[in-house]
Amino acid sequence: MAPKLAISALLLLLVIIQALFGAQKGYTFEGLNQVKQYLKAFGYYSINGSSHTDSFDDVLESALKSYQQYYRLKVTGRIDSNTLKKMSTPRCGIQDIFNDSDDDVKFSMIANYSFFNGMPRWNKRQLTYMFRSSAFVISDQQFRPITTSALNKWAAVSSFTFREANPSDIVMGFHRRSHGDNVPFDGPGNVLAHAFAPRDGRLHYDADENWSTSNAIRQNQFDLESVAIHEIGHILGLGHSEDPNAIMYAYFSPGTIKRNLGGDDIDGIRALYSN
Repeated sequence: MAPKLAISALLLLLVIIQALFGAQKGYTFEGLNQVKQYLKAFGYYSINGSSHTDSFDDVLESALKSYQQYYRLKVTGRIDSNTLKKMSTPRCGIQDIFNDSDDDVKFSMIANYSFFNGMPRWNKRQLTYMFRSSAFVISDQQFRPITTSALNKWAAVSSFTFREANPSDIVMGFHRRSHGDNVPFDGPGNVLAHAFAPRDGRLHYDADENWSTSNAIRQNQFDLESVAIHEIGHILGLGHSEDPNAIMYAYFSPGTIKRNLGGDDIDGIRALYSN
């Protein structure tokens, strides 16, 4: 399941981070709690009642180090330039790691790929899908070939087959802001999409993004098929990968196309469904 905490607008967060640039343990800065909320949203920071402050404490320093290590940045425990650049990049809304024992879902790391805690899987290999959106972005006629291509990437390296049907196992569509799953989208940029672990089957795209549906992508657009392949990986049971070349890497740069599964993605799906 996607994180329960609603993610605030990252553009506002970046303004705060820039004001705190170079901040380190022992200091207190107005707005630092927003940085804690960002790290909490993606699984790096367990916030209790006493931690909702603007103090740069040991827990925040540790969370920053974990974030930096996960994304192969220089581990400084500070809000440095590389950390700021990474945090400013749009990404998937699913958490990277889970520290809170009360969370419904956690990841178990094996190599670079990851699984949801307990390794939830589908109990069948013939899955059905349908389209259902609460906001219009593209027609189903445009949506269908992009989705088919994305599904076929996973089918080619696994035992899964997919067909369109109603009712279905997987429901995918475009939604805006609050859309009924307790994980509201945050507007343009920032979080692009999210999906839920097996056997939930929900896959949601943020309708406020500037989506590209062709090979002629512009620098301010996000390639829908690239994001679809990633989110389908979550639907099948994969978490995020630390490998920046993997489809299951959490971050997406606008103006880029990434439609081929990497070795880590293939190893992950085959390991999850090895028996």
